[in-house]
Amino acid sequence: MDRPLILFGAFDRHNFGDLLLARVAAAQWPGRELHFAGLADRDLRRWDGLAVRSLPDLLAELAPRRPDLLHVGGEILDCSAWQAAVMLLAPEQVQAVIAYLEPRPAERADWVRGSVGTALAPYVASSVRLPGLCRTAFAGVGGVGLAQAPEALRAEVLAALRAASFVSVRDRITQVTLAQAGMAARLLPDPAVRVAELFGRQVRQRADMGEIAAVRAAFPSGYLALQLGPELADDACLDLLAVQLQPLLAATGMGLVLFCAGLAPWHDDPATLRRLAARLPAPSLRILPSGRLWDLCALIAGSRACVASSLHARIVATAFGLPRLSLVPTGGSGQSRKLAAYLDAWELPGLPTCVWPAGLGAALSQALATDAGALRRQAQSLEATCRAGLAGLSRAEGFSAPDRAVEIPPRATEK
Repeated sequence: MDRPLILFGAFDRHNFGDLLLARVAAAQWPGRELHFAGLADRDLRRWDGLAVRSLPDLLAELAPRRPDLLHVGGEILDCSAWQAAVMLLAPEQVQAVIAYLEPRPAERADWVRGSVGTALAPYVASSVRLPGLCRTAFAGVGGVGLAQAPEALRAEVLAALRAASFVSVRDRITQVTLAQAGMAARLLPDPAVRVAELFGRQVRQRADMGEIAAVRAAFPSGYLALQLGPELADDACLDLLAVQLQPLLAATGMGLVLFCAGLAPWHDDPATLRRLAARLPAPSLRILPSGRLWDLCALIAGSRACVASSLHARIVATAFGLPRLSLVPTGGSGQSRKLAAYLDAWELPGLPTCVWPAGLGAALSQALATDAGALRRQAQSLEATCRAGLAGLSRAEGFSAPDRAVEIPPRATEK
């Protein structure tokens, strides 16, 4: 009998990319006994996510059976324990907790250990540190900031990677960092490039329902899907975006649909969308109230183009062969670096990648003019590259995976 397989990642909180990566990973392992683990017990099914167990509790139950563990992706290699603990808070708690703990390092360290354990990089698991595991693997993970991380954190992560059966990363910066430490890692697209292949039917079905159907009816000439992270929330940035968007929407006849790609701390704030909306003509826009995974995928897949600071919003647009842009602040940010690293490795040559708010209009006009056939071929190429690369995981001892994509229909019991 196959060992249980633990799918491990940051899908214990509301972040679009992590919720999607968990679903993509689960769809690639039909027939395996799957368990979903994060750092906390959380039920994300109301967001189309999963019921997630804390890894220590789950491993205590499964350890006698020596489960395998797959890190499903995401920017996990340089995620510190402090960052992980804060992101597991309820949004309304964050400011008070940070304000209290930042000037109290001893209490802060105790609180972090109580929240996420003693690991310095808690979303990186190792069979050395967790002897109940049999084998571990990493599927298209990121760590753009790993080289600049504290030495102890970096050493912990490198030890976990050296102990793994299979390591693949999604950008060249992370790949070079590991190479400089004497480790060879495969370069693979983010596994979310498979969303259209694995879940296209489910996404199309969601597009005909509820809020997404209402959006389509409201904008018969199509719409632009736009998402803003916290690094783009200042008034000057919103003013620039409004100046760029108004003539573009008038010239194209498109509507504008604003959406949040993550509601966990340090992610999106619905208030930012309302502040941008107040700067634009009301008849031409809507704010999508839903934070459900398949609603967000359907919104992006049904758009004429997607502009987002979220990497995975862009990846979903890529998977469905659509024009896309990554919005970054003028002064740069950690998110900007992550976006640039991934797009440098995988984006279609000639397509605009990262753009400042002041350059949105020109860059989006260029993206909309991109040959639709080229966009479709790029989507197919990335999906095939990822699928073929992950076949190497099926050959790693203790792991197995299907040779073809398996689309998983929604379960009647999911809410």
